[in-house]
Amino acid sequence: MGGFSSATAVRAYANVGLETGVNSAHPHRLIAMLFDGALLALARARQSMMAKDIATRGSAISKAIQIIDEGLKASLVDNGGDLAANLHALYDYMGRRLLFASLKNDLGAVNEVSRLLTELKDAWNAIDPHKT
Repeated sequence: MGGFSSATAVRAYANVGLETGVNSAHPHRLIAMLFDGALLALARARQSMMAKDIATRGSAISKAIQIIDEGLKASLVDNGGDLAANLHALYDYMGRRLLFASLKNDLGAVNEVSRLLTELKDAWNAIDPHKT
């Protein structure tokens, strides 16, 4: 687990090719954008699975794994205690499930990771320091 910095999150977000607006975003918003990007990639993976589009499925699942590994997992802080350690383990689990989903065309695994990410995103949004 590396230390969190907004520069790390900006690089991770830019590296996975998501939408613009990263450079001026608050660190809390950057993480929310990573959740959104991973969920969008998983939605694309689901559509590709149903359409039997293997290439797009693989690309979408790879994108989601990259966002989870290089964005969400990389943003965890070293001194985050049990919460950071548990999130790190959960992100590792998600990556393994998505690899399985890609290899076995397992829609259930994609849905499971999507559900987990949605729950984390909802919790993250609930603690937004800029909410009014």
